[in-house]
Amino acid sequence: VPMWFGGPAAAYMATSKKQVRRMPGRIIGESLDRLGNPAYRLTLQTREQHIRLDKATSNVCTAQVLLANMAAMYAVYHKTDGLKTIARKVHGLAQLFAKELGQLGVAVASTENFFDTVTFPTAPLAPAALVEQLQGKQLNLRVIDDKMVSASFDETHLQDDIMTLIAVLKSAGVGGGAATDAANIVVDGQLPAAFARTSPFLQQKIFNSIHSETEMMRYMVSLQLKDLSLDKSMISLGSCTMKLNSVSSLQPVSWPEVTNMHPFAPNSQTAGYREMLESLEKYLISCTGFDACSLQPTSGASGEYAGLLVIRQYLASIGQAHRNVCIIPRSAHGTNPASAVMCDMEIKWIDDATGMDLEEFRQLCEANKDNLAALMVTYPSTRAFFEDNIQEICQIVHNCGGQVYMDGANMNAQLGLTSPGMIGADVCHLNLHKTFSIPHGGGGPGLGPICVKKHLAPHLPNHCVVSPSSGGDLPAVSAAPWGQAGIAIIPWMFCTMLGNKGVTDSARYAILNANYMKARLEPHFPVVATNANNRCSHEFIMDFSDVRRETGVVEEDIAKRLQDYGFHAPTMSWPVPHSLMVEPTESEDKNELDRFCEAMISIKDEIRKIKDGTWPADNNPLKNAPHTQSEVCGSEWTHPYSREEAAFPAPWTLKRGKHWPTVARVDNALGDRKLKLRLEE
Repeated sequence: VPMWFGGPAAAYMATSKKQVRRMPGRIIGESLDRLGNPAYRLTLQTREQHIRLDKATSNVCTAQVLLANMAAMYAVYHKTDGLKTIARKVHGLAQLFAKELGQLGVAVASTENFFDTVTFPTAPLAPAALVEQLQGKQLNLRVIDDKMVSASFDETHLQDDIMTLIAVLKSAGVGGGAATDAANIVVDGQLPAAFARTSPFLQQKIFNSIHSETEMMRYMVSLQLKDLSLDKSMISLGSCTMKLNSVSSLQPVSWPEVTNMHPFAPNSQTAGYREMLESLEKYLISCTGFDACSLQPTSGASGEYAGLLVIRQYLASIGQAHRNVCIIPRSAHGTNPASAVMCDMEIKWIDDATGMDLEEFRQLCEANKDNLAALMVTYPSTRAFFEDNIQEICQIVHNCGGQVYMDGANMNAQLGLTSPGMIGADVCHLNLHKTFSIPHGGGGPGLGPICVKKHLAPHLPNHCVVSPSSGGDLPAVSAAPWGQAGIAIIPWMFCTMLGNKGVTDSARYAILNANYMKARLEPHFPVVATNANNRCSHEFIMDFSDVRRETGVVEEDIAKRLQDYGFHAPTMSWPVPHSLMVEPTESEDKNELDRFCEAMISIKDEIRKIKDGTWPADNNPLKNAPHTQSEVCGSEWTHPYSREEAAFPAPWTLKRGKHWPTVARVDNALGDRKLKLRLEE
């Protein structure tokens, strides 16, 4: 995984089995599908925010899936022996460097207990002076203290690199005395016996079975084919904004100028990177109508946490540190209350099923005006409409001494048409992995910068090693100064290529697409939570409560059946129970919107056949969906509908190519109970 000027990067944590269900993120559960085949699923853990809300054990709702996969593929490619060889090479380079320093008369910090990093004194030079001198020769060392520096090596370095560095150090005047103990180091790449691992690792078949790059390619493609991804169908997940991630936006991520920059590299070497990041900050400030921006938060939940910390820091600066009440609508993303609890806030809930009742909201604010810190509000609402009274709502909060935090999850409906600044918010986070085209399938990486009004700007996150230009008096909320800077190039490309009109058109088309689909589907399924003009925002919600009651068909049956039609399911059962929330984004053309609508209308006809008794309630295409290739092509078929009705219910499944699910319907409850903590095969 590259350095990427600080991220994205993968990090891992482990715990005892006793604590595993309190971990952030999700653990794999082992289950069985309808046909008795083993199947994996993500367990719904006790910390799941949409279920536990303010009782969740963490606000972390994402995972660095892309980076974890990169690391896993690295291990699959190199195998156990390859990783050992790499480790021996890295340690051998560090041994060689330490040995050469010893011959130079330098006493290294340790002659045994090191792996890839060698720490040594710079006498008679001062560390800072030596490091600055070497920077002029494009060699970067780290200052440890007023006497020591360190150098680190990896498998990309060569023996010539070691000799070049030694020659430069000698020329600069480092060492010069008699040889030290380090001169006797044996360069063999072996760790001291006390620290050398003797137990086996990566013994599973996958880490020891691929022996050519061709087979590696085939393995990766086989995994790709299991996914129902954007290259096969629209992904209509409501409140997720699964838009196109263009090749032109993604290409710079792999440029060496972007990948190979250390986050603590000297400013003289990072001017271009910083210019790009600060340019992106200006784009985001323009989109939000705010005055300052910090790119440091690494996800939407991280942005929520940072934004609330900024509010608390500001309130403390004006002598109002006691304010700790946070008002949150019932429809909010589950990370909102989880983040508020992490910031030691007391949550007050308000119902917004049909929009916030202004009088009820005013009374709640007045009742808590002495301690009101913030309102966390999503705009448009997660119930898929623009809150008509949003400006008055924000003003009521301000009148009671609080600040308004806007959740930017639905920013794709605002771009260029309105802004958090216009509606009266004080701070918002932006999901750059949604609105601004960073890929986020599978969970990450994401980027969740916060934008703020002028009075909050002095309290933005800073960093103790490298201070970003936006840095204020809030300590860092991420390990790197600009967070996951490496993927910031994607939204920069998105904004630069589209310009003002293109960015605004993104919102226009997203709203148009959603309202077109709503108009087509409204005669067939109840659509909830529209505004006074019967319009939705960039997404809409279909309620299947009546279908459930009349036929026993539930929203999961419809979501699974959509796979047979070649479509990824919409967001299920949230924020309205027994519902599907559809967000088409601006990326889809009318033909794809129509295909999805025709699939849903066809499913409505299938539900009618269940209702009138043509198909049994417990043996029909919806209850048995999705249908796998092995079942459809098997010798036995015991269903009262045809194989064609099961697997090819629409003409485009033949014309565009059929996506076959790997497993049939999975037993969710079993997958939640039976954790798969270790791959044994």
